[in-house]
Amino acid sequence: MEAALRGLAVFLEVAVLAGIIGSLLVGVKLILNDIGIGPKYNKALGIALAAVFCVITVFFTAHLASFYPTV
Repeated sequence: MEAALRGLAVFLEVAVLAGIIGSLLVGVKLILNDIGIGPKYNKALGIALAAVFCVITVFFTAHLASFYPTV
């Protein structure tokens, strides 16, 4: 039961962090669109921001799975 609760806590925390990071990256994309970079490089910008999102999410998952305190 303790391991399942720890796994659920890690999952929920990663989900909240992924939502926050995703919102920040969408904001970055909107800012880049406003200054004129977006229309020409929209596809490449989306791929780059998706890659950044994946790397950050994997980092948070590995970090929390390794160092999350036990109950």
